[in-house]
Amino acid sequence: MSRRGGRSRLPAGGGSAPTEMHVDAQFLPLADRFFAMYRQPKNGGGALTAYVNGELVLDIWAGWADRDRRWRRDTVALSFSTGKGVASTVLHRLADRGVVDYDEPVATYWPEFASAGKERITIRDMLTHRAGLHRIRGLVPGKTGLLDYDRVVAALAAARPDPRRLSGPGYHAVTYGWIVAETVARATGRSFTDVVRTEIAEPLGVEEFWYRVPPEHRHRIAKLFPHLSPGAVSWGMASSVMTRLRPFNGLAEAGMPEGFDELVRDPIVHDAVMPGWNGVFTSRALAKMYAAIANDGVIDGRRFLSSDTIERMGEVQTFGRDYVLGARVNWRLGYHPVFIANRSQPRAAFGHYGVGGSGAYADPETGLALGFVTNRMGNVLTALGDLRLARLGAVAQKTVRGR
Repeated sequence: MSRRGGRSRLPAGGGSAPTEMHVDAQFLPLADRFFAMYRQPKNGGGALTAYVNGELVLDIWAGWADRDRRWRRDTVALSFSTGKGVASTVLHRLADRGVVDYDEPVATYWPEFASAGKERITIRDMLTHRAGLHRIRGLVPGKTGLLDYDRVVAALAAARPDPRRLSGPGYHAVTYGWIVAETVARATGRSFTDVVRTEIAEPLGVEEFWYRVPPEHRHRIAKLFPHLSPGAVSWGMASSVMTRLRPFNGLAEAGMPEGFDELVRDPIVHDAVMPGWNGVFTSRALAKMYAAIANDGVIDGRRFLSSDTIERMGEVQTFGRDYVLGARVNWRLGYHPVFIANRSQPRAAFGHYGVGGSGAYADPETGLALGFVTNRMGNVLTALGDLRLARLGAVAQKTVRGR
């Protein structure tokens, strides 16, 4: 383990593969808090990476990727809605060069999207969950229907938007990723995964931004557990009941498709492109992307995004109650505000957390960027109820403000 300003050592079990952790001495309290989370196999495993002003200050991992497999430096994890932040950043890279415009209709790039009264829905509306296409239940038939990208995007293009979109946002828990991905594909004439590679992975020099995981890397994926079972009842029963009950019906419509609890554990999801939830990352990849955002668009001495674009990315776009989540979220352009376990919240920070606990964000005010992935699912309804990342974020904020 490398400690800036202190001694360095290589953890036991070294070898030719890179295995060295990195801990800036000032971030030892954060490292201690992280390691305390993963003392036994039942705790699973995870990884945490932090940058400050574009400089790596923490890169650590601990625990178990499976019952008989320790978490390694190269372990990757399915990170659910954390991937929405990556997908959004792809779009911002394109907007930075004028390939897309935030206030142009989605249909400018994707003509079929104009059907059923959606001709005026803009890129800005899409990024702030005001497209009115939150419903995933019944969008396509069958438990594996979500694996068919072309079928899903055709269904979204034909769908009639929810009229509540005119008065406020409604979180597109699962559908968001497909709408962004198809808009990107139409605007560039290339597949979404290819654009992710050229716009995110290659400029950052980190390959683990995967929505379709290369077969040769699938052995690196950590196993998720436990099963999704809201309220200790089956997924099917919970989603059926919630669909009929206010205020939970919106959440069921948006985030609880048939058989989703089984699908998330099926290796077949790594053959599909479902950017709203099936992104697979390392904490290192996520943190470096957000490090560029937190550092005025520059990382490794190269510009990743313009200052003007980053300013627009962090501006609050919605102030009303989200009709799916039942709360005021204050959506940014593709990101939500950051929540940490502290009375004082980082007002300028934005990013995206995922169900179960993974997440990443940037705080342009302090220069802090944090990336966290884990395989031990926390609260099965919302990452906010899990609080691991919120607790880690509180320690990180305290540390960076005290530097």
